[in-house]
Amino acid sequence: MRNALAFILVAGLLGGCASKPPVDPDGIWINQNAIDTAAKGANLRQSLLANGPNLEWSLNTKAGQATFSNGFEMGEGKLQPRKEGGWDVDFYGNYKETLSIKGADLTQAASDSGGEQHFIKAPIPAEAGAAQGSTFERALYTAYMGGNWKILDGPGKGGVATFSPLGQVTGLAGIDRYALCLAGDCAAMSGEYDSMWLEMAGQGNAFIFVRKGDQLEILQALNQAQNSEMPDLHPGVRRWLLEKK
Repeated sequence: MRNALAFILVAGLLGGCASKPPVDPDGIWINQNAIDTAAKGANLRQSLLANGPNLEWSLNTKAGQATFSNGFEMGEGKLQPRKEGGWDVDFYGNYKETLSIKGADLTQAASDSGGEQHFIKAPIPAEAGAAQGSTFERALYTAYMGGNWKILDGPGKGGVATFSPLGQVTGLAGIDRYALCLAGDCAAMSGEYDSMWLEMAGQGNAFIFVRKGDQLEILQALNQAQNSEMPDLHPGVRRWLLEKK
């Protein structure tokens, strides 16, 4: 009798494991590895490049559509199931990517565009109608810029600045919005340096920033290019020195 009860218990446990529902592929998936690496206080763009190039996927298996964002551009392709499992994303004959679900992760196989990448289902998707990449950006801003920052040097010294996941800034004198440069033209202009856009009432400028652990140094961006050339931004004088509290 005791052996029979033990058998029933084990069978029940195995049945419970077997009945675990598969992960729903539809929805938004973000590159959490890139966010985690950056959040340690590292160089932002190096963190993205080391774990990229893609930062977000949006899948709709019913419509057979998949879109990605790499922080600068969006690609849309046809999502086709593979016989061996997973999907091919066909970008209209130009190239394709291969996706599969392993455990709770969405895996993008290594290809000509880069190495293998891993994505997690976004815990808080962007609002309906938000641009592709917004979900990743909000999660990155929360992890990389979230919390209170004490102003150690610069206008408002001694005060506290906060950066919201949606791009608002409070406590930083003369600034009400910010945007981090993830890729694209702004990255080409700042080269090896991280850059951000700071503005007040719709008027702003690019700044170079250096993140080392809990300290964030924001510097004026000096353009060393000629008027007819693409801007070539380099660090200038320090504007603010912030420390995460």
